[in-house]
Amino acid sequence: QVQLVESGGDLVQPGGSLRLSCVGTGSTLDYYAVGWFRQAPGKGREGVSCVSSSDMSTHYADSVKDRFTISRDNAKNTVYLQMNSLKPEDTGVYYCAADHKVPVNPWLSDYWRGSWGQGTLVIVSS
Repeated sequence: QVQLVESGGDLVQPGGSLRLSCVGTGSTLDYYAVGWFRQAPGKGREGVSCVSSSDMSTHYADSVKDRFTISRDNAKNTVYLQMNSLKPEDTGVYYCAADHKVPVNPWLSDYWRGSWGQGTLVIVSS
């Protein structure tokens, strides 16, 4: 099973940008579908974006479309989440998950039955 490590979280002002990384070890990450989730204090884990392992198709939650971009760098065994025009409501712990295929419902964290990272904290505040 692939192991995942997220990084890149930080404190950033509204309107700023961050690039999160999800690095895979123990296996080749490009064989996996990868999803990004976030969890704000006192709330459930929300699906943000995902990318397939086959046709490389991407999907985004309505709340982040046109602001976030998911991408792969296979040479580095890494999936990125580029976050632009950040808003305070983007604050939360961001997690990546990997599974052999994009789940039937990729927006619910329980459908991802592969590996999860430990999370990285993003705070958007002035």
